[in-house]
Amino acid sequence: MSKNEVGDRIPELRRQLNRHNYLYHVLDDPEISDAEYDRLMAELVSLETEHPEWITPDSPTQRVGAPPLERFETVSHNVPMLSIENAFHEEEVFAFDERVRKLLQATQVSYIAEPKMDGVAVELIYENGALVAASTRGDGYTGELVTENVKTIRAVPLFLVPPSQEIPRYLEVRGEVFMRTRAFKTLNAKRLERGEVPFANPRNAAAGALRQLDSRVTALRPLDMFCYGVGLINGFEAESHGELLDRIKYFGLPVNPDIKANLRIDQVLHYYKELLGRRHSFDYEMDGMVIKVDSRVMQKRLGDKSRSPRWVLAYKFPAVQETTRVRHIDVQVGRTGALTPVAHLDPVTVGGVTVARATLHNEDEIKKKDVRVGDTVLIRRAGDVIPEIVKVIPTRRTGNEISFRMPEMCPVCGSKVVRLEGEAVRRCVNLECPAQMKGRIRHFAAKGAFDIDGLGDKLVGQLVEEGLIRSYVDLFTLKKEDLIRLERMGETSARNLVHAIETSKRISLARLIYALGIRHVGEHMARVLAARFQTLDAMISATREELLEVNEVGPQVAESLQAFLTMPENQENLDELFAAGVTVMAEEKEAEETLFAGKTIVLTGGLGGMTRAGAKERIEAAGGRVSSAVSGQTDFVVAGDNPGSKLNKAKALGIQILDEAAFRQMLEEEGI
Repeated sequence: MSKNEVGDRIPELRRQLNRHNYLYHVLDDPEISDAEYDRLMAELVSLETEHPEWITPDSPTQRVGAPPLERFETVSHNVPMLSIENAFHEEEVFAFDERVRKLLQATQVSYIAEPKMDGVAVELIYENGALVAASTRGDGYTGELVTENVKTIRAVPLFLVPPSQEIPRYLEVRGEVFMRTRAFKTLNAKRLERGEVPFANPRNAAAGALRQLDSRVTALRPLDMFCYGVGLINGFEAESHGELLDRIKYFGLPVNPDIKANLRIDQVLHYYKELLGRRHSFDYEMDGMVIKVDSRVMQKRLGDKSRSPRWVLAYKFPAVQETTRVRHIDVQVGRTGALTPVAHLDPVTVGGVTVARATLHNEDEIKKKDVRVGDTVLIRRAGDVIPEIVKVIPTRRTGNEISFRMPEMCPVCGSKVVRLEGEAVRRCVNLECPAQMKGRIRHFAAKGAFDIDGLGDKLVGQLVEEGLIRSYVDLFTLKKEDLIRLERMGETSARNLVHAIETSKRISLARLIYALGIRHVGEHMARVLAARFQTLDAMISATREELLEVNEVGPQVAESLQAFLTMPENQENLDELFAAGVTVMAEEKEAEETLFAGKTIVLTGGLGGMTRAGAKERIEAAGGRVSSAVSGQTDFVVAGDNPGSKLNKAKALGIQILDEAAFRQMLEEEGI
């Protein structure tokens, strides 16, 4: 074949392979066999191997994976990927419809229903039609960047397919990465042949593949994807969720063909029964149905609760159940002092997952179900997630079972426990209880709070047990000399931890509020409060009536806030935090006054003095936007230690590059 013929054949092969990918994964209407597809791919690989100068990023051959990463970078979602409220009974679905209609003041609402995939949620980002980033859901606000791994999934287009004038400038697409049942069985059979441990279920296999540091390993796993929603969009609008899905399908993104739109609530329930009856006929695992308000305008009007949107509900299929025996029951103490009984069980597989423990919630639950040590019980993974005991099987009792009583004294510190009126739980009221101390400090240092890198659960336990800290305030008094005498703590680790604690002192008001561990105040509520009051002093001095005026703040939250913030010990802790150098960054700064205003910044490599989340927070406080990938729209690239390929791309595009020192100086100049 002449060079001219090769030059014509390579683009033609790419066009054919991309078209067949679209027919197979998006339209579910393949025109050729898998064997013929493989022959076309083999021919393209052969030609590109002979002529590497003609390899382009959009070639189907570029799904083989990249060299291994040392670790995953983290990235914040522009629009939070919130969880979905669950329903297990038909009455809950009717109640959801009633709430929606009441809030919208509508007599009837149109819904869209889709199978609830049992996979891993991801977000894809396309800029000018090119896939530039992919990340996991993570905690809903921050996920891990898994771009190279997602690029190995044949169902995910590397470039959107419509003519260039129709491609949106910026598009965030959400979807579920999963493994088809047949592919999962084939994968496990091969692992057994090689003497490897088989995966427990398709979801575990998909999650494990997606989090491989070596994307070449991911490329060998048969992953698939369906898209179900969006984040930010710049370039098109859609009036309904159904229209939105049609639009992203038109762009070449795979959408589940079993989604149904324009349904009344009774039709939604009918479709649920249909899916439940066909559940095991699908070539993928599903654990229920997702019900969404179809109108995009109505979705925006309904808004979000603290953890989930008001316009969506997951109606779960009945959980898989198994019987097992209760070996013993112990009690755990949380950071709020709550005592939670936990049943330790003979290990049993439920829905592909080995379960050895189950929550008993509280003493009323134990009495109601009459759970005893030695009982044979029926367990389920509630919502296919949290193991719980459904009921005792009395006919299996031998007479040797032992009744359980909640302790009168804290099992950790020995202090008397109390049960307040109106509460179902007993609590240890000793604020010096080591279990509570550890829980509060872990929460304080967590990613959504002070985000102290290197301060894990075991280290917190050591610090408390050795008497080095008694509260989160004491973290800011730790010295390298205190730490190096701890087990498995070398001088470098000690120095890095002290440095991480020092750099965590600059924090936003929302993260500070969340870090305090106020009951009923999670990350979302902390953001709501910070946006409303702007300063901690304003929030502390707010009356109950002023608190209740805040959207989403109810009597329970208002009471909890006032009780916490007026407690002398907590006020003293706050004073000590600020005396130790903790400073609260302004929640808002006029964008036009900052060097970062309206700029797009990409972070690459490790930053020695701050976490990736902290850097992003400070850039956004200065009016900038952090992007996951370098493109022609990037204004600055901040290069830390061991920067990756983003630095080379930035140099090639002539983008201004900042080292950490220059980046810090710009932040300091802005007072951020």
